[in-house]
Amino acid sequence: MNHHPENTAKEAGLVDKLFALLLYLLPHHLLSQAMHWLTRIEWPPLKDRLIKGAIRLYRVDMGLAVQQDPTAYPSFNAFFTRALQPAARPLAGEPSAVLSPVDGAVSQLGRIEDGRIFQAKGQSYTLRELLGDDSEWCERFAEGHFATLYLSPRDYHRIHMPLAGELKKMLHIPGRLFSVSPSTTRVVPRLFSRNERVVNLFETEHGPMAVIMVGAIFVASMDTVWAGTVAPLSRRISQWRYGQQKPVAPVTLDKGDEMGRFNMGSTVVLLFPKDAIEWSDQLSADTKVQMGQQIATLTRSTG
Repeated sequence: MNHHPENTAKEAGLVDKLFALLLYLLPHHLLSQAMHWLTRIEWPPLKDRLIKGAIRLYRVDMGLAVQQDPTAYPSFNAFFTRALQPAARPLAGEPSAVLSPVDGAVSQLGRIEDGRIFQAKGQSYTLRELLGDDSEWCERFAEGHFATLYLSPRDYHRIHMPLAGELKKMLHIPGRLFSVSPSTTRVVPRLFSRNERVVNLFETEHGPMAVIMVGAIFVASMDTVWAGTVAPLSRRISQWRYGQQKPVAPVTLDKGDEMGRFNMGSTVVLLFPKDAIEWSDQLSADTKVQMGQQIATLTRSTG
């Protein structure tokens, strides 16, 4: 099935535009650094109040968590990135299933057309911008498939592998930290290629795969299981290659394995090559997804 994101796109309203204008004026990185500090405070009276407030506000079901006692978390960030019990998120068992890497909602999904990725009605951005001008990998995803998945503050904030793969390259691309909420996505041009992000490029048995962690306001850092916190101070693109230099061990992860986490809510962009997958018919803009559920089917066995 061909998904045409435009069919489900909403128009940007006046409230969206005013909110975006406010975001342009805010000191994104300063606010995010303040949030980073606040969410790591371990003083019980403060961190317990923050955690209990979030549970109430976002109706968090603590029964799904490995640690169900809110006061047992050493900081708000530890609560926010909490682990879930394995039974809470079973993995789709079909060998041809591509798994949702996160809990969240579909922002958009479809085909990469003429090197551009659809963001919202009247808004798109280029694959080249998104991947930090990496021409080799841009070529590999040309005319391929994309999905943009939005995580709200109430969602589980760990990111898992859609398919088994070996990490070939990681890029940290500095940028702004606009909100990635649906209202901002409708208004801010080239949002996902302007925000700070960590681009994780994998080789799978079915071709290349990108799992891109997009930062947002109050997301002061992003973590990966192989590199820990990724937040270089450089304003230039930083890159790391894996599995080429000895004795660096290759980073290989199975389908469903944890690969990273967001410290506060954000967005994941998935990329697959041309003709590699078919998105599930059940998915369209605003569809809720859970980590481990099937979001696509593989249509070829080798890359």
